Amino acid sequence: MSDEASAGSAYDIPKILAALPHRYPMLLVDRVIEVGEEAITAVKAVSFNEGFFQGHFPGRPIMPGVLQVEALAQAAGILAIESLGLAGSGKLVYFMAIEEAKFRAPVEPGVLLTLEAGFVQKRSRVCKFWGRASIEGKVTCEVQFTAMIADAPGT
Repeated sequence: MSDEASAGSAYDIPKILAALPHRYPMLLVDRVIEVGEEAITAVKAVSFNEGFFQGHFPGRPIMPGVLQVEALAQAAGILAIESLGLAGSGKLVYFMAIEEAKFRAPVEPGVLLTLEAGFVQKRSRVCKFWGRASIEGKVTCEVQFTAMIADAPGT
């Protein structure tokens, strides 16, 4: 893919913040490389300064698997918002189910975690996704999950 082709679908932090309601310390997508109609590729820069490393685990810091799944879900949330034409609508993407989660390798500080997610099933209110996290091509996490599209609380 040419730089020109991917430039239109890349997201920096301001665009990610506009698409997702998550904020520090729960925002786990640092950059979107490419988002299309059916799949997304994003990146999480895993830093030693992240709070969860203080307790998981002292002397052997490892990113919790559930946070890898959350990062994949956030990437999938951006995909759903863009693919379903919901940008600016105030709609949110909520987890409903996590299935078939497999953790293949530890994620340590100082790496770029590649997040890939795509639709298994796409409907207007409920979507099912596949997700895969990896470091330099080595898979660390694979999962399927379901999410619903809903109004933000209080709207």
